[in-house]
Amino acid sequence: MNDLPKPPVAATRPYSYTRHGVTIEDPWAWLRDPGYPEVTDKDVLAYLEAENAYFEAVMKPHKALSDTLFDEMRARIKEDEATVPQKDGDWLYWSDHEVGGEYRRWWRKPVGGGADQLILDEPALAKGKDYFRLGALSVSPDGRTLAYAIDDNGSERFETRVKDIESGEHLPDVIPGTLSELIWTEDSGGFLYALVNDNWRTDRVRWHRLGQPVEQDVELFHEADEGFRVGVGETQSRKWLIVSTGDHVTSEIYLLPANDPSAPLLCVAPRQTGREYDVDEHDGTLFIHTNDTHTNWRLVTAPITAPGEWTERIAPSEHFYMTGVACFANYFIVEGREDGLDQIDLHDYAPDAAPTRIAFPEASYVAGLGDNPEYDMAKLRIGYQSMVTPGTVYDYEVATGALEVLKVQPIPSGYDPDKYRTERLKIAARDGTEIPVSIVYPRDFPRDGTGKLYLYAYGAYGIAIPPGFSTSRMSYLDRGMAFAIAHIRGGDDLGQQWYHDGKLEKRTNTFTDFVDVARGLIGHGFTHEGGIAIAGGSAGGELMGAVVNSDPELWGAVVADVPFVDVLNTMLDDSLPLTPGEWPEWGNPIEDARAFELIRSYSPYDNVKAQAYPPMFISGGLNDPRVTYWEPAKWAARLRATKTDDNVLLLKTNMGAGHGGKSGRWESLREAADEMAFVLWQLGIEG
Repeated sequence: MNDLPKPPVAATRPYSYTRHGVTIEDPWAWLRDPGYPEVTDKDVLAYLEAENAYFEAVMKPHKALSDTLFDEMRARIKEDEATVPQKDGDWLYWSDHEVGGEYRRWWRKPVGGGADQLILDEPALAKGKDYFRLGALSVSPDGRTLAYAIDDNGSERFETRVKDIESGEHLPDVIPGTLSELIWTEDSGGFLYALVNDNWRTDRVRWHRLGQPVEQDVELFHEADEGFRVGVGETQSRKWLIVSTGDHVTSEIYLLPANDPSAPLLCVAPRQTGREYDVDEHDGTLFIHTNDTHTNWRLVTAPITAPGEWTERIAPSEHFYMTGVACFANYFIVEGREDGLDQIDLHDYAPDAAPTRIAFPEASYVAGLGDNPEYDMAKLRIGYQSMVTPGTVYDYEVATGALEVLKVQPIPSGYDPDKYRTERLKIAARDGTEIPVSIVYPRDFPRDGTGKLYLYAYGAYGIAIPPGFSTSRMSYLDRGMAFAIAHIRGGDDLGQQWYHDGKLEKRTNTFTDFVDVARGLIGHGFTHEGGIAIAGGSAGGELMGAVVNSDPELWGAVVADVPFVDVLNTMLDDSLPLTPGEWPEWGNPIEDARAFELIRSYSPYDNVKAQAYPPMFISGGLNDPRVTYWEPAKWAARLRATKTDDNVLLLKTNMGAGHGGKSGRWESLREAADEMAFVLWQLGIEG
């Protein structure tokens, strides 16, 4: 590595604090600009720019490989791909890309026939901007007006605008600082939205009436608990508007009649710590999906006139994890996972009728409801894919059970599924728990331990990582690598208890599961120590930080995107936007000495030690409100100052983007190509 340019060195400045009798030294605390969210400190910016320059210099010799990977990945994407049109009222709606276009265009045409109508042109809105992201997009019930929200710097403080669809003219209604869906009232005269406060917390729901000054918007709900966030929605029938509030463990829902948003809010069930629920409605009966008696959830009903009188409709199951319920005019749908695999059950409203399960052809797959905007639907739109099957859009005919293929994800450069094999393994963790692993590999992949493997996981917030399809992944597979997803505890892949077993005092299960899966894959002959590239982002980046501290010798390359690695400092700072709402996930180290010690024991930044670390690619976003830019920056600085090896360490900060990196499909693909080039370089697979 002696031919690499010299990496930048972040200065150290004495800083310490004491909590629960423990003094913490943090000599890189200065990398947090005191004026955040504005970042203007010259020293901070100079360090980030120096790291970016170092990144460019180190990766320059590998630009040809990155360009090749970009070209491969782009060639697998149909440039003018369009979604399957879906009926909503009198219109068919869809979106597409132009050839070469970074962003989508949104279209509709009359169901009875007529010309295509462009309702929103993202490329025009994004023109001249370094970053652009469309948030909510909502057409009024009468089909005349479009409300939409945009973010042009990555801060996730959206500006909501309103447009007359027929004329194409924008109305004077502009609402800054929104972060929610935009839900219209029945008369098309206005919509509900949630507002972000100064600390990037959605704490208010307001009702905007078209043509009225924003200052006159009616505040329908204010959440006083700084750990809760509010949102808005509607029932499938669109008869009821939904105002929701909650944190990671508790929820509370209110209803408003869509034809009278000035009516008093109807509380479905007052908040009880640890109880979550969501609601749909059919003919005056509430269908309430809740975890009140079991971690795999159950379904209860209640009359809307007495929403607290719950009657069990579907009991909880040890094997079926109920993830959602949707009420349509003539049936309701229950989605869930059984032994980790997606299931869709169709239920008649008659109480004794047996449900119909929609059958899918593969042993391991991802399936779920797609875009189904109407209440009375004879056909259900469903999405399906697997690690070897490209994304497929079906219509499921409710009356006959027939599945009609509407679209299979096109891969213009060609795709032969027979070139690949996929398996679902179970690997025992150190406490005996069997961890599912989804893996795909080339048909001729060696099982003698000589192979190279890419291992991905997330493991937090009860978010499952489905074994889905990826065209980008093929660039690894076609170079002889295997690709695995570890369904570790902390996600809800096997039910909500799986999530609970990887949070709070059980958080370290997530890290040890990942390490044990890696060792298990070595034992199965898929790879060898040092032949594994690993990746994770955000809370998955925390995972990366923990396992490079604990077992650095296992990894041949590490990608940590916007990693949540300064866990202790962030959880001690209740002025940060997300911190109070995160305490149910990680613990509150301000008040709880045991939570302080536990977080301190695994927080990646606080546990960097003098040892050899694997090659690492770290990314951050200057405008990221979720994982603030200084977390990856401080981590990189401490690693540089502490590690004993000369393996390459890269920090790349997007200076005009947030949590999701660069916007636009090709710009984001460029970033993916750089990361992939880094991994292949470090594993010795160039070309």
